[in-house]
Amino acid sequence: MSNILEVQQLYRKFQSGDKTLTVVDDINFSIPEGISCAIVGPSGSGKTTLLGLCAGLDRPTSGSVTLNGIPLNPLNEDERAKVRNQHVGFVFQTFQLVPTLTALENVMVPLELRGEATKEVRQRATQLLESVGLGDRTHHYPTQLSGGEQQRVAIARAFINRPKILFADEPTGNLDTETGEYIEKLIFDLNEQQGTTLVMVTHDLELAKKCDRIIKLKNGQVFEDSHAEVQPETAAG
Repeated sequence: MSNILEVQQLYRKFQSGDKTLTVVDDINFSIPEGISCAIVGPSGSGKTTLLGLCAGLDRPTSGSVTLNGIPLNPLNEDERAKVRNQHVGFVFQTFQLVPTLTALENVMVPLELRGEATKEVRQRATQLLESVGLGDRTHHYPTQLSGGEQQRVAIARAFINRPKILFADEPTGNLDTETGEYIEKLIFDLNEQQGTTLVMVTHDLELAKKCDRIIKLKNGQVFEDSHAEVQPETAAG
């Protein structure tokens, strides 16, 4: 099994006045294709910053990230955006839907940016919305949807381009417990069905234990890297 994500000697520093803050501090790990991995740690431990670096949303101060065999460091912003569009899916805590687009149109956006045929894109987007239980909400706008429904639209959008890897940043953080559990199952089900690697930032240790692997951060460093005690097939069922 090959690695889809490789992180080597990664640092991310920020200047705050006359002080230098090291948010990501010499992190090294690799993630094989198809597994689920949780990144956990206290607030301020560098989880979201690390996720952004892994996804090519931000540049490291030093070190390297290789995503699906592609070194991200040499790429400019347009080239990194192309890599994300071709290989990556995202699910954010705040949904990040376009308010002026319907649920269907929001899901279609990543493939439309590739210039793919509208009829085929619409068909796949409709199928994905049906798979997340929103077949009857395709023409609703985000303001007409509940938080859980908006997150389901975001998940459908994340899978529209058949991503090799899905990055999820606190995907259940803004949801009530019942809706959050539904979203968790949906993400794991799609991860298993499509063979998409899942890398998830979460503060929820119970959710993390449902992943194949847990990387724990503290003060910007990895202080534990382990397999979860629960087998993923049981946890995701």
